[in-house]
Amino acid sequence: MALTVLKATVILIIGFVFLVKGADFFVEGASSAAKLLKVPTLIIGMTIVAMGTSLPETSVSIAASMSNQNALAVSNAVGSNIFNLMVVLGVCAVISELKVSKDVLKRDYPFSVFCAILLLVAGSIGMTLGRIDGIIFLVIFIIFLLVLIKNALDARKRGEISEKELEMEEEMNEMEDLPVWKCILYIVGGAVAIKFGGDWVVDSASTIAASFGISQTLIGLTICSVGTSLPELVTSIAAAKKNELDMAVGNVVGSNVFNILMVLGMAATVSPIAFLMENVIDIVVLLAFSLITWVFCVTKKKIGRKEGVAMLVMYAVYLVYICMR
Repeated sequence: MALTVLKATVILIIGFVFLVKGADFFVEGASSAAKLLKVPTLIIGMTIVAMGTSLPETSVSIAASMSNQNALAVSNAVGSNIFNLMVVLGVCAVISELKVSKDVLKRDYPFSVFCAILLLVAGSIGMTLGRIDGIIFLVIFIIFLLVLIKNALDARKRGEISEKELEMEEEMNEMEDLPVWKCILYIVGGAVAIKFGGDWVVDSASTIAASFGISQTLIGLTICSVGTSLPELVTSIAAAKKNELDMAVGNVVGSNVFNILMVLGMAATVSPIAFLMENVIDIVVLLAFSLITWVFCVTKKKIGRKEGVAMLVMYAVYLVYICMR
């Protein structure tokens, strides 16, 4: 058993590396290809680059869904959202208080709460997230993206450029312009790495769960969700140390919307996902954490160190609960 667990752990780590690096290569290749096709930087940033951080979760949830490991498919996405919200923002707030823009408070955050409610309702009805549900999620996701792009383009016409757009443009300008052959290599290579990385993470996580007699839900909420969210945590901590965290809340909220609508939308469209009561409870917890964090944001227009500590404590209590249930 010890050898089996050790082998599964090594494969799990390799799978995470493939997922993260594969996503990086895919985004760089796709962004460069879009530049060559004269796609505006704004649109590239709000689609390819923004969705890039959710590619690991997408791969893991689709792989789990296709292999009928439904509990892992749902818990990976929901667990990533909870981790992003409570740990990524909590750690950043402890290092440096987080300011929250009006757009995030009035538009993005309420929409992320709506997405969590939509997932709760869709999953609770019949305890299944079916193909029709998945298609509806993807349609809403596309509409959401189009609205964001339209609002940004309208603002530009009025001569207004948001901090998020400036950040995206800076990120895009830092990317190297690749020749066509390299774009293709990065896109194909990245996609292959993401595919195999997702398969390895799901298979090894399931092996570890079976070896220790724990549920796929617990593995998804802990190892898988933390592993796929580590890049965001590392990047955010680095930004916090430089006091460059004005967009942190917006980025996390956006990532959480992507995880529900795009990740679970694609997974359910590929293969219907059966829900467990544990999944429903975890979505309720996500909703509760979302509302608590929203209150922190609304009352002071920022998340301070005390709130950051409170968020980390709440996450620790939640971890103890899911390990004991």
